[in-house]
Amino acid sequence: MNIGQASRASGVSAKMIRYYESVGLVTAADRTDGNYRDFGEREVNELRFVRRARNLGFAVEEIRRLLSLWRDRSRPSREVKAIAEQHVADLDARIVEMQAMADTLRELAHCCAGDDRPDCPILADLAQASRDRRP
Repeated sequence: MNIGQASRASGVSAKMIRYYESVGLVTAADRTDGNYRDFGEREVNELRFVRRARNLGFAVEEIRRLLSLWRDRSRPSREVKAIAEQHVADLDARIVEMQAMADTLRELAHCCAGDDRPDCPILADLAQASRDRRP
């Protein structure tokens, strides 16, 4: 199948398929005599795997390792579990950070009158934070 068909079958855009091939994440598809990509079921399954892993928030390097383990039928599952558990820990940390950001913005929005006056604690906080970072 061509790249458009592989894209539809896998749910991965043609642009991302080309990218994943260029960085060596997925096995490059065979080429036809006319130098067009010719995807088989193996490549489409890899693309589906990548799409699902990306939907779960795994980074390209994590997916590279997971794909390697998936292809290795003699792999120990502890390696896969360790990758998943580390990813969960990373997600939990990001959730805490995002919750703190939401709490801060919620408080700033609460303090803002939201009327015709130019005073705005949201902008004041953003300006203060930019001054705090200057050398």
